[in-house]
Amino acid sequence: MSFFATHRSARWAVPATAVALIAGGTVAMSRTASADAGLPTRTAAQLLADVRGAAGTSLSGTVVQTANLGLPEIPGLSGQGSGGPASTSGGASLTSVVSGTHTWRVWSGGPTQSRVALVSGSGESDVIRNGADVWVWSSAEKSAVHHTLKDRTGTPSPAPTDLPTSPEAAAAKALAAIDPSTAVTTAGTAVVAGRPAYELVLDPRTDATRVAQVRIAVDAEKHVPLRVQVYSTKEANPAVEVGFTSVDFAAPDARQFAFTPPAGTTVTEGSGKAAPTAPDAPPAAEPKVVGQGWTSVVVATLPAQYATAATQKQVQTLLGSIPKVSGDWGSGRVVDGTLVSAVITDDGRVAVGAVDPAALYAALKAS
Repeated sequence: MSFFATHRSARWAVPATAVALIAGGTVAMSRTASADAGLPTRTAAQLLADVRGAAGTSLSGTVVQTANLGLPEIPGLSGQGSGGPASTSGGASLTSVVSGTHTWRVWSGGPTQSRVALVSGSGESDVIRNGADVWVWSSAEKSAVHHTLKDRTGTPSPAPTDLPTSPEAAAAKALAAIDPSTAVTTAGTAVVAGRPAYELVLDPRTDATRVAQVRIAVDAEKHVPLRVQVYSTKEANPAVEVGFTSVDFAAPDARQFAFTPPAGTTVTEGSGKAAPTAPDAPPAAEPKVVGQGWTSVVVATLPAQYATAATQKQVQTLLGSIPKVSGDWGSGRVVDGTLVSAVITDDGRVAVGAVDPAALYAALKAS
């Protein structure tokens, strides 16, 4: 089994950062949404307030998620050929959504009740939260992992995935890092899932990022994000798009959040702790963020147990088709996508950002 199959955080590093690096802004909110669909005029500042005020709205619906990050086919990164969950024939896996188009069913009963289900063929994978209980279930693997969230003074269990599976989650990531590096404006109206919506537009104030623009369609009545599109400087079509194709704002039935593992399911209790380290091995250093806003680069060091000669050989074999690079920062392999780039170094570091590889090299040298 490959390194990426057993260490999920590495497998999600590229797609998660593609969305997590989306930053918002409070400057240049100068235009208003046009009333070309008969809607009242709303400024960008008003739309931002609307979205924040609608957090936790009850709803259910179908979401289509598309990721076109220009990433190469790497066995083990997508789950294929690794013996991981995604390699199960006919099944749906949470580790297989880093590219292509996927359809989700989503339910939200408020801040502490949510469910997302990825359905493909005869398989289904769900992430279900009901209060302090979080379940991650795979029908194809006949497995379920149960996490218990800590109280407010503690640290919650880690999220099962970091790639947003709903427009609300994607918009939250986009708006969470508001700073003056972004111009926030509006661009008229749109119709999403049959509902009129305003379009909120986030434009980076720098040419040093690969993010060209983020567009958030906000429901005109409920103020809930209905669609998020992230555009790359390298492609005309969105690199990432998450949007409803149908949505219902009635409160979902409580049974949608009451999960009981089916007979024959292997249940594991998730501790929320990091993977065990080798005896006497120091813990991995916390990731560093080099730079700010849209040009931020995350630099992380792999845990000591993944820096052994055997594992390094496995990683290099896995990435054998990826271009090898070197410089005064070191040497390694580079993944050069449309929205993000990533470098995995020979000495066990990873750098990821929505920037050109040259910015990653500089961050590696500086960290």
